[in-house]
Amino acid sequence: MKVKAVILAGGEGTRLATLTHKRAKPAVPFAGKYRIIDFTLSNCVNSNIFDVLILTQYRPHSLNDHIRRGRPWDLDRSFTGGVLLLQPFLGRRDTDWYAGTADAVAQNLPFVRRGRPDYVLILSGDHIYQMDYAEMLQFHSENNADATVATIRVPLDEASRYGIVDVENDLSVKDFVEKPPNPPGNLASMGVYIFNYDVLERMLHRDHELGDSSHDFGKDILPRMLIEKQRVFAWPFDGYWIDAGTIDAYWEAHMDLLGTPPSLNLSDRTWVIHTRSEERPPVLIQRDANVRDSLIAEGAIVSAGALVERSVLSPGVIVGPDCVVRESILLTDTCIEAGAVIERAIIDKIAVIGHNARVGSIEQVGDLGITCIGKNTHVPAGFTVGRSCIIGTDLQGGDFEAFPDRRVPDGERLGFQLARR
Repeated sequence: MKVKAVILAGGEGTRLATLTHKRAKPAVPFAGKYRIIDFTLSNCVNSNIFDVLILTQYRPHSLNDHIRRGRPWDLDRSFTGGVLLLQPFLGRRDTDWYAGTADAVAQNLPFVRRGRPDYVLILSGDHIYQMDYAEMLQFHSENNADATVATIRVPLDEASRYGIVDVENDLSVKDFVEKPPNPPGNLASMGVYIFNYDVLERMLHRDHELGDSSHDFGKDILPRMLIEKQRVFAWPFDGYWIDAGTIDAYWEAHMDLLGTPPSLNLSDRTWVIHTRSEERPPVLIQRDANVRDSLIAEGAIVSAGALVERSVLSPGVIVGPDCVVRESILLTDTCIEAGAVIERAIIDKIAVIGHNARVGSIEQVGDLGITCIGKNTHVPAGFTVGRSCIIGTDLQGGDFEAFPDRRVPDGERLGFQLARR
């Protein structure tokens, strides 16, 4: 049985605000040392799938740099497939940005066909979960399916974000509706699909000829297969899975890691999450520093008198003397200067929070109130940035002059407009 995995990794991820201003969503850092795509890639190799295509699109540079030849995932091979990153290109016909998920695969069908796979596993590069795809492939084969959709139960009030599946008693799919405003149920598609190769190629060619198609697996391909009475099945998944596609979901996924026990076990040596790591010195926690229920990556320094509580510190983060960091995510090489207070905030790479500044608030008022500070931004000393603020990238002291009282009010957007999708 030959299986080829195709990872869709071109997502712009606009709802992640400043975190995706300079990187694709699958390249967003996660859990101190990983990128989001590491989970999908690791699932492949842990499931003994070593023939992997990655389809990139939006700002692929950091993703390309992170994956390179695929050595950390044991994918630096050629005879048995290995990893291949592909981007949109101009060919004989006008082929600019991919029109949809199905169009992305259709444009790269010659590469998918290479090696003559029996099955094609379509995956999203921006979900966080641990799954043995071999179990799903066995289910697909035993049911003589044309296509199989991985499914999971989600809260009904969030079901409109997903493709919703209705199944018969034998788990054959009788209806599939993509992101319905009034969901008829809460059995959601995870964006993980298995197709027989010949079925996939036939459906993609047919979809390409339809002028009114959005060329998307959830909106077009799967519903059309049901109309044609093809054998589509739903495989139920009962593990941890999250689409960290919003600021709140991204923050909550990190908090899930800090539970007792954690929702996602990163210490499971039977299912290692592989990544490409930098060489960094050991963690340094100085005298009288207090670290509670937190993940601290290599090279981080927690200075004397500082408190770090229910937070994630990425490589090279410096927490200065007498700082307070609560329920926050600090990305690589962030510097929190002496006396600063960070609460329910996400601070992107190489940002600086000045002396005695305050960012975010742990106070619960309605929504989570997560504040996000963009990459390479310097919040001036003594400034307060309120809850639910989005602060853009590369901002310096002069960019904050619009706030003479040295306070950025709750909900403010500075140097960045959050797209609403």
